[in-house]
Amino acid sequence: MSSYVSPQTLLHILYLVAIVAEAMTAALAAGRREMDWVGVFLLGCVTALGGGSVRDVLLGNYPLSWVAHPSYLIVTGGAALGTVFLARVMDHLRQVFLFLDAVGLVVFTVIGCNVAIGLGLPVIVVIAAGMITGCVGGVLRDVLCNEVPLLFRAELYATVSILTGLLYVAGPLAGLPQPLTMAIAMAAGLTLRLLALRFGWSMPKFVYTKDLH
Repeated sequence: MSSYVSPQTLLHILYLVAIVAEAMTAALAAGRREMDWVGVFLLGCVTALGGGSVRDVLLGNYPLSWVAHPSYLIVTGGAALGTVFLARVMDHLRQVFLFLDAVGLVVFTVIGCNVAIGLGLPVIVVIAAGMITGCVGGVLRDVLCNEVPLLFRAELYATVSILTGLLYVAGPLAGLPQPLTMAIAMAAGLTLRLLALRFGWSMPKFVYTKDLH
């Protein structure tokens, strides 16, 4: 029997890992805001599944992923609640979660691009769909926690998603097979995100302090 794992199967496995990691990091954010367990559950689900849900609503792609697969709510909500009992050791796993967050960003981006490609949408919409899928869950988490969203800070986050989407779209135009294109796009995006975390790379900031009045 062949042990070959198709790119789509691997992508789905990585997606499950990513939504669990996103839900767990959201639970920690909920803990910092002293939310009750219902809040922890909801914030975990919103963070992990929110980007894909917003994408599908904007593109008119129904049913939403968690409606078609209710088990995603159990997985993400369960991971968030499980974090309540693991909170004492989570600080020791910080580097692991930073890595998994970076993996989640590129995986969500590729999945978002795939959805838009499947709907036959223009390239710019494909890239936007990838960025929405990769970034909006974190925006919703930060907004619900009353924080400035990571997307709007100087960190290389949305930039990584856009680069991943661009490479994923450009691969077939260059004649590359889809599995190789996916590998290149995800590897490049993951590498850039990890390097940005390691060396503190960021986008230029716009600072304006004068009062117009």
